[in-house]
Amino acid sequence: MRVIRFLSVLVILAIIAAVGFFALTSHAEIPAEEASAHSQFDAQLIAHGEALASVGNCIACHTVPGKQAFAGGLAIPTPFGTLYSTNITPDPETGIGRWSEAAFNRAMREGVDREGNNLYPAFPFDHFTHVTDEDNRALYAYLMTRAPVHAVAPANQLPFPLTLRPLLAGWKLLFFREGAFTPDPAQSDAWNRGAYLAEGLGHCGACHTPRNSLGAEDASRHFAGGEAEGWHAFAINAASAAPIPWDKDSIAFYLRHGWHQFHGVAGGPMAEVTGNLGSLPDSDIDAIATYVASNMGQPSADKTAKADELRKAFSGDQGELIKVSTEQNPTVAKTASMPGAAIYMATCSTCHESGRPPPFGGMNFGLSTAIHAPSPQNAINIALYGLPPADGQPSAVMPAFGGSLNDAQIADLLVYLRARFTDQGPWQDVASLVAKTRSGKIKVTVVPSDGIERAPLNVGAKE
Repeated sequence: MRVIRFLSVLVILAIIAAVGFFALTSHAEIPAEEASAHSQFDAQLIAHGEALASVGNCIACHTVPGKQAFAGGLAIPTPFGTLYSTNITPDPETGIGRWSEAAFNRAMREGVDREGNNLYPAFPFDHFTHVTDEDNRALYAYLMTRAPVHAVAPANQLPFPLTLRPLLAGWKLLFFREGAFTPDPAQSDAWNRGAYLAEGLGHCGACHTPRNSLGAEDASRHFAGGEAEGWHAFAINAASAAPIPWDKDSIAFYLRHGWHQFHGVAGGPMAEVTGNLGSLPDSDIDAIATYVASNMGQPSADKTAKADELRKAFSGDQGELIKVSTEQNPTVAKTASMPGAAIYMATCSTCHESGRPPPFGGMNFGLSTAIHAPSPQNAINIALYGLPPADGQPSAVMPAFGGSLNDAQIADLLVYLRARFTDQGPWQDVASLVAKTRSGKIKVTVVPSDGIERAPLNVGAKE
């Protein structure tokens, strides 16, 4: 009898758990809405939505280079498999053309689509939940007035049981906190505006914060550096590896122009971010810079002293970047016998020691965050693939050396750059990472340094 009672209790508990799980994972379908119901939007609202879409960098994930804007289908590699972005044009069959504003808001706020399916957190609803209703309305108006494109995204390539979307309810229970942004009354209006943009639509932490084994951001290491599309997203907190620490003014200049004389040009996915953010008003750029700079804090006395020395060494009387003589540098002689020294002189020094100002001149590696960073991945990417030119506009450019240098030579070059231009310890397994990157095992997104391959002007999003 006791065994029967025990089993009965287990069955009842299992039923309760199943009912609870179903309640957590099931969401009602929001009825479809015909296009005529949302065909008219105020021009000012649409323009505001366009600016917000730039903050969110929506076009980058929802557009395949060379194809129509926002039509989805872009492969997004994750540690768990490959996801494909969805069509967010107003096409009624394959896009969001029959989504009401309520359905759009639910996706942004809760990570649930119109049909009631949980969305994978590659769509950063954990950040978008902070967006206000007013901004969601503007973003909705902008997307609903784009050209509709009939396009079906490929099926996601995920192993079982990750194909079961109800399991995402458990992920949300552990890591997702729904709610609009709450301003901090102890901070300035600019700081709060910057926090709203950076933590909400800008979703900076999605790339710049490390993730745990289940793919959620590690809140205890906010902005401590992460991974995105085969690139290392540098730490943008006190752990920043930049030889000259960032401040509010340098961050704002970088976000506006996509480069800074002491920090180089934007590369990889960040090039698209700065390309989009560059269209924002100065007040929003300054606000984001204010917020990010506050997370970096004040550099230590030792780092400040080293940065002051670098500024003096690399700056002229008017603050301009100047050519630095290496003849008396003891590190040059100390590293001259390394295998990478001759490769550097043959392939890099002409541009990187020319003294030509950025963004078109090669940066001296003594100022390079990529060479000072804890991971060599970004330096590997740039060495192999270079910086392709922007489409139809002046931009920084660097040739790709993957075709002229083999894996061992690329590794020797980077080991030399690390030893000569930094006081950091050597990287580990550089040759192995070079081989994995060249083979495609590490999938790398390569975009123009100052231009946006998936920009509205390039892919026809403008009407």
